[in-house]
Amino acid sequence: MSLPNDKAREVFYPELLPRMCLNRYYVAEGVRIYSQETWRQVTGTAGKQLVQKYISHTVDYYILATESDNHAVREAACACIAELASKIHPQTVQPHVERLLNTLLVCFQDDSWPVRDAACLACGNFILSFPDESQAALPSLYPMFFRNLEDPIPSVRQGAASSLASVVRAYGQEALAVVMEKVTAGLKGVRNQPADSERYLDLDHSQATFGVVKRLRDNDPEVHSDKQMYSCGSLAPRMGRGGCSDPKFRRPSQPWEMADGCVYLLSELSQIPDLCRSVSTSLPLVGEACHYHHYTHHIMFLETVCKQLPLIAKGVGKKVFKSIVEEFLDPVFYALECENTLTSSAASQCLNQIGNLLGPNILRAKVERHNPKYLHHLDANVFIAPF
Repeated sequence: MSLPNDKAREVFYPELLPRMCLNRYYVAEGVRIYSQETWRQVTGTAGKQLVQKYISHTVDYYILATESDNHAVREAACACIAELASKIHPQTVQPHVERLLNTLLVCFQDDSWPVRDAACLACGNFILSFPDESQAALPSLYPMFFRNLEDPIPSVRQGAASSLASVVRAYGQEALAVVMEKVTAGLKGVRNQPADSERYLDLDHSQATFGVVKRLRDNDPEVHSDKQMYSCGSLAPRMGRGGCSDPKFRRPSQPWEMADGCVYLLSELSQIPDLCRSVSTSLPLVGEACHYHHYTHHIMFLETVCKQLPLIAKGVGKKVFKSIVEEFLDPVFYALECENTLTSSAASQCLNQIGNLLGPNILRAKVERHNPKYLHHLDANVFIAPF
């Protein structure tokens, strides 16, 4: 900023701008906020134009950053690549699409779940913005999308659902057939869920997610004594691209987690007007999956259903949802009365939102016809503040 004019500053832009861009997405909040403000001061309202002007330097640096040993840098790089697809003029990015997609395919297999999640979302952006250029990568992308859809991390499942919805938006009925086949199998798979849906002592030590390993090691004094100091915002500063600091741990996904991801996916698909019928025909499978209470984490699945059901209802429309709402009354009132605060709160808000959509009198009539015993819970719920 102290240089006399724009021409003097532009000498340094090819090296500085890509690095400044990436730091705007860095996980450490202080670095992120400082970098965002610096970007505003340096570029003003011309940030987008400057990125387009130096697109080759920007792409080269982003790809280099995905090879960093620091997982936070790799995650930020994937977020920046996603930004290129969604914010920069397509003609500017188009010559670099193949290189960027190949880079994302590598990041999609990263053992760090935030990197996988960021790569997944970035792939969805590229498919939506560059459907023709991305189509050749679909055979490789579909298995990765579906693997993220059943990931043990809820936010990863949600990100996969968003990206798969982008695939359907880009490729229409052909993609919808592939996706709905997976949704049907995933929702039906809950019946095969073991009763102990997660046993930490029986953890498969061939691989595991960082969160599961953390719970196993939290009370080990040696883990917290005389160890390396980590930098702000980086959980593992020397973590390689192949995985976390202990890559031999990873818990396999559970059937209920796949079903949970399918609920997120139906919620995303319901926002596409042409797919209302396809989504509505799958809702009975969601209702059926909600009735399986034999496994420990069924309350987490019900929480997801309660949070997504109002969105699905708005997507498919009042008329369609009114005809099938009774299939969800038992699960929602079960969730309302359960001891888990988050699930109970989600059910409470679900009832209020569905009541607002259908009309409180219509919902009350549906509840009374289905099970009059639920009426006092419905009436009491009106006066309960959301958690």
